[in-house]
Amino acid sequence: METGSGQYTEAVEGEPVWIGLPPGLLRMRRLLLVVWLGLLAAAVGLLLGLLAGTAWAAFALLPLAFMAWGWVMLGRNWRSWRYAERADDLLISRGVLWREETVVPYGRMQLVEVTSGPMERYFGLASVQLHTAAAASDATIPGLVPAEAERLRDRLTELGEARSAGL
Repeated sequence: METGSGQYTEAVEGEPVWIGLPPGLLRMRRLLLVVWLGLLAAAVGLLLGLLAGTAWAAFALLPLAFMAWGWVMLGRNWRSWRYAERADDLLISRGVLWREETVVPYGRMQLVEVTSGPMERYFGLASVQLHTAAAASDATIPGLVPAEAERLRDRLTELGEARSAGL
């Protein structure tokens, strides 16, 4: 079941407690979509209006149609991202059409990074990047609140060290 804040929880005992991504990531991605496709629509409309006449300027509506479609798709994609901490591993689930669930055992983690680019910092977000022994199993959790990203990094590092000590 989804709560209003994008958090996912399961009431069934023994099932993982899923945590959704905060809404700041969706706001950031939608703002970038509006800015870039809005600029494209304005440029196409102006260019076609000046060079080919006003009838061709209607093609500026095409980027606006893509913007409406992208708005909906970004929401669906954002809702599909979630993660769950279990006793021995971390689950990351994502995808709308092609659902992907990644299981990262704590003992296989070699490095856990918290990154935040300029746009992420502006929106108060950070990403957690997990590196494992197998490069194909590296995973990322984007758009977390920095405090949650740091808490997750510290917890995963601690669990990773504890689990790998027995190897």
